[in-house]
Amino acid sequence: MNTHLRRAAVAAAATAMAVSLAACGSADEAGSEKTNGTGAAKGDDITIGLLLPENQTARYEKFDKPLIEKKISELTNGKAKVIYANAKQDATLQNQQVDTMITNKVDALIVDSVDSKAIAGSVKKAKDADIPVVAFDRLAEGPIDGYTSFDNEEVGHVQGKALLTALGAKAKDGQIVMMNGAVTDPNAALFKKGAHAELDGKVNIGREFDTKEWKPENANANMEAAITALGKDKIIGVYSANDGMAGGIITALKAGGFTTLPPVTGQDAELAGVQRIIAGEQYASVYKPYAPEAAAAAEMAVALAKGESIDSIAKEKVDSPTTKGIPSVLVPVVSLTKDNINDTVIKDGVYTVAEICTPKYKAACDTLGLK
Repeated sequence: MNTHLRRAAVAAAATAMAVSLAACGSADEAGSEKTNGTGAAKGDDITIGLLLPENQTARYEKFDKPLIEKKISELTNGKAKVIYANAKQDATLQNQQVDTMITNKVDALIVDSVDSKAIAGSVKKAKDADIPVVAFDRLAEGPIDGYTSFDNEEVGHVQGKALLTALGAKAKDGQIVMMNGAVTDPNAALFKKGAHAELDGKVNIGREFDTKEWKPENANANMEAAITALGKDKIIGVYSANDGMAGGIITALKAGGFTTLPPVTGQDAELAGVQRIIAGEQYASVYKPYAPEAAAAAEMAVALAKGESIDSIAKEKVDSPTTKGIPSVLVPVVSLTKDNINDTVIKDGVYTVAEICTPKYKAACDTLGLK
């Protein structure tokens, strides 16, 4: 899909998300509605299973879980029940959690997979048990009924462009290090693809890593190895796929003797990442508005649990390695630098100025006019 069509589809999806689910239960869909065993269509008294992949990254517990739970409550007049489990980066545990959800006879599942391939068998088990599955944030393999995420390839483009902007005319005066995410996460491959589309031919890539489990300590070790191999005088920038890894990278750069830090990218607009941007240690992040992504997941899960169509919610179609034409909602992203902190994470209520501008960062905040 070209950029124009993608953006048009995203805009249409965003508009559809604002439409009440009441419109989904039209007369011509009534014949496909689920029943509660008595022949009556399911109402608001439904149970949704929510499976998130880990609790190292701040977004899952702080944003995704409460946002999804709140939206499901709003859509069902407070009558729906959400059963939550976090896999703590363990794919085997997550498969067991799906089995538990099936045993508990949830009406729909929202799954953010630890390992998109390893979850496929469990997705099929749920499908065989007549439990629809919405893939959240990461596109799980298997017979997925709906999917919502950000435009993940565009995330990589945004990151690559930010690094090129920071490097300016010096883009080929040295070498950059690429710190990609985990190979088990299909999003990491999309981030990498988008970033390479921007960077290839415009910079010299000295070292590139696929970072196990996205862990900051693994990114730190990788960065130490890159500094040893390339020499600190040769490294002019670092592509980091997310903020957590950027923290580990910056720690390695400081320990490696960098008095002036090279530009480092990130993603997720984590509080620590925003503070590093304010302090001038990290150049950029990618702000992903979690509310519309959470809303799309909740709307699809509630509609599917009731046996309703999600055509009015999901306007895009996305293919996974196992399933074609998955109804999807892709949410646009924003490059976050010190110049637009006020207009993004503060304006949207993700963080307050007080949360960001602790005593350590007060002087930097004052310089940027964050008060």
